[in-house]
Amino acid sequence: MERMVLIPDMNNTTSNGFAKPPESYWISSIPQTNFPHLEEDVKVDVVIVGGGMTGITSAFLLKEEGLTVAVIEADQILHGTTGHTTAKVTSQHDLIYYKIKSQMGQEMAKMYADANETAINTIASLIERKKIDCDFYRSSAYVYTQDDKYIQQILDETNTAASLGIQAFYLVETPLPFSVKAAVRFDNQARFHPLKYLIALANEIPGNGSYIFEHTRAIDIHEDKYCHVVTNSGKRVTADKVVVASHFPFYDGYGYYFSRLFPYRSYIVAVKIKGEFPEGMYISAEKPVHSLRYQNTDDGGVVLIAGENHKTGQGKDTSVHYENLKNFAQKIFEVEDIPFRWSTQDYTSADEVPYTGHLSSKTPNIYVATGFRKWGMTNSTASSIILRDLIIGRENPWKELYNPSRFTPGASAKNFIVENADVAKHLVVRKLAAVPDSDDVDLNPGEGRVVEMGGQKMGAYKDEQGRLHLVDTTCTHMGCELQWNSAEKSWDCPCHGSRFTYDGDIIEGPAQRRIKKEIQEQ
Repeated sequence: MERMVLIPDMNNTTSNGFAKPPESYWISSIPQTNFPHLEEDVKVDVVIVGGGMTGITSAFLLKEEGLTVAVIEADQILHGTTGHTTAKVTSQHDLIYYKIKSQMGQEMAKMYADANETAINTIASLIERKKIDCDFYRSSAYVYTQDDKYIQQILDETNTAASLGIQAFYLVETPLPFSVKAAVRFDNQARFHPLKYLIALANEIPGNGSYIFEHTRAIDIHEDKYCHVVTNSGKRVTADKVVVASHFPFYDGYGYYFSRLFPYRSYIVAVKIKGEFPEGMYISAEKPVHSLRYQNTDDGGVVLIAGENHKTGQGKDTSVHYENLKNFAQKIFEVEDIPFRWSTQDYTSADEVPYTGHLSSKTPNIYVATGFRKWGMTNSTASSIILRDLIIGRENPWKELYNPSRFTPGASAKNFIVENADVAKHLVVRKLAAVPDSDDVDLNPGEGRVVEMGGQKMGAYKDEQGRLHLVDTTCTHMGCELQWNSAEKSWDCPCHGSRFTYDGDIIEGPAQRRIKKEIQEQ
């Protein structure tokens, strides 16, 4: 339904019309962490590279089993994808169960359902046991469609999920303020504040021989009798076992993850609306995907509206995605303000099931967890349980499904071929695309693009003070040509998802080296 729109005060707006630059509500609403960086070599039972939900949960569970652990985080813990989520604690992951059943079999679909339902209950149990105040709230989750061609898919998903023991129901209407053609509802799901939850777990990790190290980048792993994780300072963490939970594996170990993981960005606006938001969490079956859910804040409730996903480094004017979400919100609700907006990056595996287990058949003491798609809250928790069980020698019922070395040609062949053809295209055209000679770089403040100066292709950005920042646009991971991301003011790799600041520093991997800064300012 169409509504009259209240426009926020734009007297103090950014160049794209929003009142503030992108900022995650989750990160802005908690105190900053202040764990030390690694200053001397240490030895533990298990070292975990990556301080997101997987890393923190795995470390917590392993320490509860009596092992000593060290978490190594290149930035601050919980500031990566975990700090930029929609924070739906749900086993409903788009229309996934019928797909898994059709391509991998009923048994594998049952494993996926059990793993993610167990993850919901594990989070709820830890919150209750540790008395964590993190806005945890049980809620139903819906997938809806306004397109006739998705009706049968939703019916198939409902029947499959119900056959797997999930409380799933087929509907022809939802509490949303617009009509739908069909929907599936999963009951007894949840939402929460992920960083409040995870900081409570993180605070229990250091001590008695265990550690969390921030601003410490792992750059390599050496294996002999023990595993040695080498950091950017030259200091090492030695351990019997290593968990690579760095979103994209920083260490490949002959797992060839660069050919099996595909990066996508999506966007979120947090809107204040006039009136009440209907209880529930919602996501559309059709594209562009729109996800909606409510969140309490100290300044009143907001509705998180997410979607507009695209392959990293391959959006055109990426700032338009925020604008599209704002327009979608204004068509449905009376929008009073947009206090927060942010984007995130997720990696999808070839068959859309995460890779969790041994990094490869050649690395018996190195483990990995990655490829959660957009559903990291439960998949990271399930993965942490799998990793704990593998490391302590306990049998796990889901390890076969999540095994990174699994062979699923029926489920993965199409994605593998299409996505890697796309990567090859961007590698081939790396330096071939011509750009106009622009020795006189004519950019507006806040604008960036690829230019040519003195016959050399460069990335140029002019900041709000009029200073020019020039970088080499070759990704230091595998040499793809970086693209300008106008929404986040970054240089993004269209092949494997590495991202860099306009001055060349790494925002997220798999790149381990910054890009060359040609000229600091002009």
